[in-house]
Amino acid sequence: MSAVQLPRRVLVANRGAVAARVIRTLRRMGIESVAVYSEADADLPYVRAADRAVAIGPAPAQQSYLNQAHLLEVARETGADAVHPGYGFLSENAGFAEAVQQQGLCFIGPSPRWIRTLGHKTQAREFMAGQGMPQAASSPVLASSDEALAAAARIGYPVLVKPAGGGGGIGMLPARNADELAAAWAKASGIAAKFFGTAELYLEKLIEAPRHIEFQVLADRHGEVRILYERDCSVQRRHQKVVEEARPAGIPEAQLADMRVLLSGLLSRIGYDVIGTVEMLYTPQDGFVFLEMNTRLQVEHAVTEEITGIDIVEAQIRLAAGAHMREVLPNPPQASGHAIEARIYAEDPVRFLPSPGPLARFELPTGDGIRVETGYAQGASVTPFYDPMIAKLVAHGRDRTDAIARLQAALARTHIEGVKTNIPFIQRILAHADFVAGHIDTGIAQRVLNTQA
Repeated sequence: MSAVQLPRRVLVANRGAVAARVIRTLRRMGIESVAVYSEADADLPYVRAADRAVAIGPAPAQQSYLNQAHLLEVARETGADAVHPGYGFLSENAGFAEAVQQQGLCFIGPSPRWIRTLGHKTQAREFMAGQGMPQAASSPVLASSDEALAAAARIGYPVLVKPAGGGGGIGMLPARNADELAAAWAKASGIAAKFFGTAELYLEKLIEAPRHIEFQVLADRHGEVRILYERDCSVQRRHQKVVEEARPAGIPEAQLADMRVLLSGLLSRIGYDVIGTVEMLYTPQDGFVFLEMNTRLQVEHAVTEEITGIDIVEAQIRLAAGAHMREVLPNPPQASGHAIEARIYAEDPVRFLPSPGPLARFELPTGDGIRVETGYAQGASVTPFYDPMIAKLVAHGRDRTDAIARLQAALARTHIEGVKTNIPFIQRILAHADFVAGHIDTGIAQRVLNTQA
């Protein structure tokens, strides 16, 4: 396809489902894979799927998957010439990306400068605002609750307290008045320090009942950008995505097309490269406003792959190696049908607490239009050390109604024992009248829970 020199051997610096996903594409491309695993993950399927697997330490992530020096040592010892970071862990760590490159290896992701520029939430907002991205009112990083109260008075209640170095909805707390803000500030600062190593917080205008829409970006290192349509990630519980779909139902195509044009022009102008996702909030009244940009492969990339037929991981690898977009994607992307993904977690479906334990039974469905991504197999154990997501179940249908029906049928054929799962909750979402009708916003999961109550 290209004269660009692709990697010969790739260290997959991650675990579970994303490691298995990347290894699958590497094998199809004829590229050797090196997996890494902690003591807790030694028996997971991705370890056996790789061409070579190396133990990297105890179960805690800080001693294994976040141990940069050890990962780089494994890359040297195994002769890897590239590193794929997956998602989570070190995937958006600019220092790690730089260290990989300084070792003479290809980092399969955006250039470190973009990870650094867009990884800090307030800096990213300021940068994108300067490039003409529509934004909701917000503050810079604030030093104290007194500064937060003054900023909230300028922005206007309600506001959202957000960790500047965070992600995944962790530490995000709403406040509708000064008393709530003081309490949210104290709680969020502690959460931010624990999870992100910095207690930096800022405020953002709380947009009521928005939809969470994201745009999948691929970009070469020669100035060409492609937007692979959009995903609706509005079904969230405590800001954590549960169900994602492509494409969004009910948003005028003209608005979506205008945003694709704006994003492709902006990202091409600044020289963004390889892969990313622009996350936006949308309301019919205000249109799109910028939320953040993730400089990595997304958990929910599979729904975009299903409607476009594009292997996003392969494209990511080729673009990181320096290929031109015209070689990677010769034709403009076309969307076909509708895809919906459900994230299956090992958690109590009522209290939503993690439910670690052995997978005594782990039978996942197959069939036309059904895709499964998992890092587990029957007999493996879900440990308390990592995110409790155990599978992603994706349905692709001729339209949204067909995709919902396929996903419901697939969930009914999913049999997991030994741990509790959120499957009953997902089934209630898919059957809820608002979801079926496409009346979706970030509050729909709570409405489902309220209906149940």
